[in-house]
Amino acid sequence: MKAFADLVEMLDSTNKTSQKVAALADYFAQAEDRDRLWTIAILSGRRPPRPINTTLLREYAAELADIPLWLFEESYHIVGDLAESIALIVPTNRDDSGKELWEVLGEIVLLKAKTEGEKKAYVVDMWSRLDYYSRFVFTKFLTGSFRIGISQKLMTRALSQVSGIGEDELAYRLTGGWDPLGTTYRELVFGQNEQAQVSKPYPFYLAYALEGGLEELGPVSDWAIEHKWDGIRGQLIHRKEEVFLWSRGEELVTGSYPELSEAGSHLPDGTVLDGEILPFKNGQIGLFNDLQTRIGRKTVGKAILAKVPVVFRAYDLLEFGGEDIRNRSYLERRQLLESLLAELGHPSLQLSTRFEFGSWEEVAEERELSREKRSEGLMLKRTAAPYRLGRKKGDWWKWKTSPLTIDAVLTYAMRGHGRRTNLFTDYTFALWHTNEQGEKELVTVAKAYSGLTDSEFAKVDQIVKRTTRERFGPVRSVEPTLVFELAFEGVAFSKRHKSGVAVRFPRILRWRQDKKIEEANSLEDLKSLIPG
Repeated sequence: MKAFADLVEMLDSTNKTSQKVAALADYFAQAEDRDRLWTIAILSGRRPPRPINTTLLREYAAELADIPLWLFEESYHIVGDLAESIALIVPTNRDDSGKELWEVLGEIVLLKAKTEGEKKAYVVDMWSRLDYYSRFVFTKFLTGSFRIGISQKLMTRALSQVSGIGEDELAYRLTGGWDPLGTTYRELVFGQNEQAQVSKPYPFYLAYALEGGLEELGPVSDWAIEHKWDGIRGQLIHRKEEVFLWSRGEELVTGSYPELSEAGSHLPDGTVLDGEILPFKNGQIGLFNDLQTRIGRKTVGKAILAKVPVVFRAYDLLEFGGEDIRNRSYLERRQLLESLLAELGHPSLQLSTRFEFGSWEEVAEERELSREKRSEGLMLKRTAAPYRLGRKKGDWWKWKTSPLTIDAVLTYAMRGHGRRTNLFTDYTFALWHTNEQGEKELVTVAKAYSGLTDSEFAKVDQIVKRTTRERFGPVRSVEPTLVFELAFEGVAFSKRHKSGVAVRFPRILRWRQDKKIEEANSLEDLKSLIPG
């Protein structure tokens, strides 16, 4: 445990990729296999489920530090991170628990079934036996959130140096639904678990946003154009008479989409499709907001199947006849895919249209039709390119549509996190609405915390402090005086929001210091942007 905490401290202390990879490689070289396995699991997002409510953790910490809970809460809001707050407040002990990483994580897994009294005794005892950084890491495990700025790509690179296995091969071996409690380091990294291979997806190939002009890509004839669909990226697999559906986040979601499981059973054995799960009703693609009613469901009843039917819109073929064909050209893979889906003719297995244009001007014209076709923009794929691993520049580009925008009024502000914990940088925005009494009022529509410069954040922070109306813990309601232009990717009706609408991926475009609050947009303006 101490060695892993030291690793985290080292990784936290540098922004240099080479130093992070070197620290990881050194750790993997010295750690025992069980600690290696858990480290791989943690850094690839396979953390134990949270065993204790964070409210209880705050109470335990305040009691152990012998301070009132309100003082802990105030400190927490200033620090901005619960694990860091607890690590700072709990009395320091320079001793070491003497436990290995795998022991601690195994105990945390078992903790979930314990009584509240047993949980408290265990947590307090561990806090009391750990130094600052070990306590910080331990508490991160308890909260279920562990992000330390290390991508799985960097972890794989370091592991490759120690294991001698190529990065691409390692990335493939680390995909799928493996669990650190159900395998060993040797089986995972060096073994050939046949059952695991049956269900295993391939690492997803990810595109970069288009950086320069279209002409910089060379002849348009070298490129295939597709629409970028706004759904859930997935891989549909049929192997050994079993069907598996994986999301891009490496979550097995087969049970959530039984119609796609049935459709996948019609694929030839040894087939893997890459594509998008899309809501599709009455012959038309729905909104992502519709799809959210299907996400995370373990069982799906007839009512939801009828309300939000889905399709799998495929745009690539990764395995065919049991053969990995990712190294073949995009064009060859696509031609196989097109023939396969045409032969099957299954309504739930759709083909993402591939365009071949004669000029970049025609590509730009197609992009203008994106919202009409319910897509986010275009994907540009080099026809000679293989299916690569991870995010690589050069062969796949995404060219998204310009975002939708509105001018909204700042009504609430909350302290930020990390280096912004002393500033009010997380904002709530509202639009004008005429109520039943004929009065104009501001109705909340979105929250955003990115898009301003440090200087602008500092200026807004001062205005928030001067115009505060009420305080609600870390949140302040403010006198409406500021207007900001917000950008977002989509908007849909929503029963879960007071405004009746929900916007997708809101962020601040600019501070409209040239506008008075009366000039901000209305809720009706926002609703007019919802696709018909």
